[in-house]
Amino acid sequence: MDWWITKDGDEIFKEFYDRHYSRIFYKDGRNPKLFIGPGFKIVLRTLSCDAIWAWRKFKDACIDERTGKPQAGINNSIFRNESTIKSSELIRQADAIADFIWPGERHYTYVDAEKVRSVNPGYCYIIAGWKRCGMTKSGKLILEK
Repeated sequence: MDWWITKDGDEIFKEFYDRHYSRIFYKDGRNPKLFIGPGFKIVLRTLSCDAIWAWRKFKDACIDERTGKPQAGINNSIFRNESTIKSSELIRQADAIADFIWPGERHYTYVDAEKVRSVNPGYCYIIAGWKRCGMTKSGKLILEK
């Protein structure tokens, strides 16, 4: 297993998180200590902190177009990999951790195809056994397992 559990607010993690496309920089200069968001969460990083991941269980306002209800399950709120470990392997490991903590729950994430450097956004998730299941109103790809 390549993941180590850390906490929301881990300073080393935060420096790495600042490089992720979803990082919000506030115009008023606020720099919150916590950055994953509210809800029950599991924050992971590799020992050398060259990959980060967070699972988050919360009330998601994004509507699942298949059901007309809010997205349900455990949300992968951030994943960034600068390590030599294949992203699909890290995803499989993160899935195993989530399955242990939240057995039987759906895993899902959002990928902003405009902001990732890939001709096939979300491909590492697909290789790890996830599937595409829709789009958000803002145009982000929704993937689930």
